[in-house]
Amino acid sequence: MQNEHIIKGQGAQRNVINRFDRYTYEPEDEDLESVKTSFTEVFPKTIVNQVKSEDLPMEYSMNPYQGCEHGCSYCFARPTHEYWGYSAGIDFERKIMVKKNAPELLEKFFQKRGYKPEPILLSGNTDCYQPAERQFEITRKLLQVCLDYRHPVNVLTKNALVLRDIDILKPMAEQNLVSVSLSIPTINEDLRRKMEPRTSSARNKLKAVEILSQNNIPVSVMVAPIIPGLNSDEPLAILKAISDAGAQSFGYTLVRLNDTVEPVFVNWIENAFPDRAQKVLNLIRSMRGGKLGEKRYFDRQKGEGNIAEMIHNTFKIGRKKFFEGKEFPKLSTKNFTGSRDQQLKLFD
Repeated sequence: MQNEHIIKGQGAQRNVINRFDRYTYEPEDEDLESVKTSFTEVFPKTIVNQVKSEDLPMEYSMNPYQGCEHGCSYCFARPTHEYWGYSAGIDFERKIMVKKNAPELLEKFFQKRGYKPEPILLSGNTDCYQPAERQFEITRKLLQVCLDYRHPVNVLTKNALVLRDIDILKPMAEQNLVSVSLSIPTINEDLRRKMEPRTSSARNKLKAVEILSQNNIPVSVMVAPIIPGLNSDEPLAILKAISDAGAQSFGYTLVRLNDTVEPVFVNWIENAFPDRAQKVLNLIRSMRGGKLGEKRYFDRQKGEGNIAEMIHNTFKIGRKKFFEGKEFPKLSTKNFTGSRDQQLKLFD
């Protein structure tokens, strides 16, 4: 049911019930709209997570923030906020947890005896360049630690703020230590404002791809997620635009709405696109065996049915047309130093 009271610039339009809470309280719409973004410092014991998903290529990831201000209703990370006692709805976008000790934890991780370096994904969950990064600069400090230790890192973000750190990224790229992936699910700016209201504009993302490429920093693009009936007509136009801007590779995912992502997305699309909400939801179900979500490894990446097959075929055409002959470099682990003592020997 459409909500007449729409919170502008917000993905989630309400809080959804935390599946771990026994009791819940839902404030009035006016109260939700007046809540300002808050930042809470947390003190994790580790910052690097081992990725155990069978269908994901990375070995490690790290997340300097929990929660994300970007406001994407479809974000798969929303349910993780419930482990902290918050809602996957508005709380996810307005109650941000900050890991200021992340750089020190990363350094300790690098100094572990017997550690064998593998590229780390920054971030694998919430965006490391979300607006909070302007204030806290944790991502910048993590990159500096990676440069100091000559450790490879893959950066994934929706925000052109990544260009702020080009002074660190450029010397890392010279040693084959970094790649950047920009998430660009649409180049339709009207749609972008609704799908991801607090991210960089599509134009600024494409400009970031161009500038990074000009500075010889390897760039790929995640065209994700593809939502049938919203941005599923855009893949070829996006692939041409990012190829022209200098991207060397791309990836894509089909939307899936697991756990409490589902009620957030359903509420969002009923408010943002009331005329086609049910059509979009039915198209998603056609790719997910009648459901809106999918958790099975590999199946969650592929989808099923005619719509999913059409999307896959479109990307195959785009790869051949716009990316044939392009190769994305594999990051190097051979220069990893392992400790500050070994670092100092570089200057002997």
